Amino acid sequence: MPESVAARTRTGKFNKNAARRVRAAGNIPAILYGAGQESIAIEVDPKQILRILHSESGHNSIFDVTIEGQGTVKAMIVDWQYEPIRDTLLHIDLKRIALDKLMRVRVPVRLLGTATGVKTQGGILDQVLREVEIECLPADIPQHIDVDITNLALNQAIRVADLPHAGKLRFLSAEDATVAHVVSVRGEAEPAAAEGAAPAEPEVAKKGKTEAKK
Repeated sequence: MPESVAARTRTGKFNKNAARRVRAAGNIPAILYGAGQESIAIEVDPKQILRILHSESGHNSIFDVTIEGQGTVKAMIVDWQYEPIRDTLLHIDLKRIALDKLMRVRVPVRLLGTATGVKTQGGILDQVLREVEIECLPADIPQHIDVDITNLALNQAIRVADLPHAGKLRFLSAEDATVAHVVSVRGEAEPAAAEGAAPAEPEVAKKGKTEAKK
């Protein structure tokens, strides 16, 4: 279970200089909004936020935010900014979560096993979708969706419709969208045309189109 995040409200001007002072004191500026309530400017410990972002459930984690003098609310990280050179957190957006309200989130898809199309048929596994969008109650958000690909043969695909559809989840991604498939290894390029052979027709056509653009 993710730890509780301690926060305190920010007052005064909310400009770059004020944000620098917050970071110089060891915290980062943040905004807490949602659930039909006013947005609050707060500051939080970046170490606590990084532990949540690097946890197994990552930004889909729901955790307590305890605001000094104002009590505790459930929240989720919805956006964050990094300093590109030092790779440190600069700012985060937190959203209040109502545990009895449905949410739309994106969760990772984890492929389990080795596809028979790769193991015995010489194909290559291509994962097209690494995340899918679902709708469910906050307490039912999975850390990831697992799918067994052991029996996936060459030129076969697993689609969103083939993912485990638990009763608590509703998939919002298109049911016919390809999640993963096994494709053939592309063969070697065809030998060059024999010496003295006429140029291939597609080359002539291509040159003709180029000429027409002039």
